[in-house]
Amino acid sequence: MFIAVIADDNKKELMAQFCIAYCGILSRHHLCATQVTGKYISDATGLGIETFLPGHEGGAEQISSRICYNEIDIVFYFRSTDPSHIVTEEENNLLRLCDIHNVPIATNIATAEVLVNAIDTGALDWRELVNPNSEYNRKKRREG
Repeated sequence: MFIAVIADDNKKELMAQFCIAYCGILSRHHLCATQVTGKYISDATGLGIETFLPGHEGGAEQISSRICYNEIDIVFYFRSTDPSHIVTEEENNLLRLCDIHNVPIATNIATAEVLVNAIDTGALDWRELVNPNSEYNRKKRREG
């Protein structure tokens, strides 16, 4: 599975703790993240993570673009819960695109734990059928 990871500044430590706790499961999948979050998680866990631009420089848009092409199967996006946090157009667009393309998204640790356990049990294997870069579809192209 292709898993995108994004965390607002005040949620990066929580995201790192989440990734440490589920490192065994996450290590079996392709992870991508916005630059600062990716480095933070990689340093904390040793996981290999493809990084995009920092979130404020277009990293969220890069992930949104991949969602549009069904190249992302799951998104973990720990958003700021600070009442003064202004929700950006990019955030709303990311959430909207996940809804449009049926990409499961977790915006808090409780939902993230449900999704990571679903990954582990195979409950989200249907994503392999719609992701053009999945091993299932690459194998299908080689056979065809």
